[in-house]
Amino acid sequence: MHLNLVLYQPEIPQNTGNIARTCAATGSTLHLIRPLGFEIDDKKLKRAGLDYWHLLDIIYYDDADDFFTRNAGARCFFLSTKADKTYTEVEYRDGDFLMFGPETRGLPEDLLLANHDACVRIPMVEGARSLNLSNSVAIVTFEALRQNGFENLKQAGDLF
Repeated sequence: MHLNLVLYQPEIPQNTGNIARTCAATGSTLHLIRPLGFEIDDKKLKRAGLDYWHLLDIIYYDDADDFFTRNAGARCFFLSTKADKTYTEVEYRDGDFLMFGPETRGLPEDLLLANHDACVRIPMVEGARSLNLSNSVAIVTFEALRQNGFENLKQAGDLF
């Protein structure tokens, strides 16, 4: 199974580095929609991704219009604390796109309204604003992979 993890205007290099590492370890493609809140050669970004950069497939977009033009017809889910449906109510498929908003403000409301049926959330206690972006990406990514039997991923370790 192949997933596409989309960061819409990410702001914190360490989060993007952690997400890049998740992409590399799961065979997912990382899509970054500009503007970015950091330079792509930022040391914090590279340190968070550790030595996984050679495994990473990354695509850059000038803006949201560029993303949607280049991925027209793709099945996309939009992660937001404002969504009604939980991320576990979705049946994920090969090639799906999972879009996450910037750390300080989330995805734009007009984008969420235009895609209401494809918006999903991670349940949290009342009063909790949100989870860390890299944690949110990992939670939803591994649910999609679990639903598909962790296809193409090594599932057993070598203890001895």
